[in-house]
Amino acid sequence: MNTNQEQQRSVNETLSQQIAKFVQDVVEAMGVALTATIEETPEATRINLEGEDGGLFIRRGGEGLQALQHVVATAFRRQLGDDNRIVIDCNNFRRDKDAEIRQMAKYIAEKARSSGAPQEMGPLNPYERRIVHLAIAEDPSVSSESIGDAFMKTVIISARR
Repeated sequence: MNTNQEQQRSVNETLSQQIAKFVQDVVEAMGVALTATIEETPEATRINLEGEDGGLFIRRGGEGLQALQHVVATAFRRQLGDDNRIVIDCNNFRRDKDAEIRQMAKYIAEKARSSGAPQEMGPLNPYERRIVHLAIAEDPSVSSESIGDAFMKTVIISARR
């Protein structure tokens, strides 16, 4: 690894630690007993919250988790830039949901291939759409595109001709 890559990794590790501390401080200020840990993955840095009080964030389809994700993204937007992704998870809720979305995307891709008709998936938020597009990109026989002009959009999955 060259010096520039080492410096970049060091900056990312420091930023990840700052974000994890910020998340831990928010959780403590809420009076919730959760512990934030950092996990580096190829796709993103994951801040995992673990503990018995996790239900607070994952109720109602994870709305609290999405809100916390938005607060973190807004607070650290300048430092993160476009190249670094942060994912806030709680008791593996988001990891399980991501796997479910990938599975559904592959199922709908198979349906599009076998029927020859484009299939819709959604409405999905930007994070969920990214997961679908990445899953579909792994299969050269299908393509995906987002349609709509709101925050929540539909993804169209079509067989390539």
